[in-house]
Amino acid sequence: MFSRAQVKRILQRVPGKQRLGVYRFLPFFFVLGGTMEWIMIKLRVGQETFYDVYRRKASERQYQRRLENASETVLQPSIK
Repeated sequence: MFSRAQVKRILQRVPGKQRLGVYRFLPFFFVLGGTMEWIMIKLRVGQETFYDVYRRKASERQYQRRLENASETVLQPSIK
């Protein structure tokens, strides 16, 4: 691993310290976030992407809520 001094030296070499301060790292993280988003959209693991799984799970949750609401509606008149 890197020692603290090595990390500090690497961070000092990033340009823009005088003008941008800490925000000079923002473009790096912007590109990193965009890359992660692209990977989640385009990279297939098996037959599915991240968003395929997300949509499927969301529809399953919605279906479960509808079933629960329907069962509550059926049970309420019988309780009275």
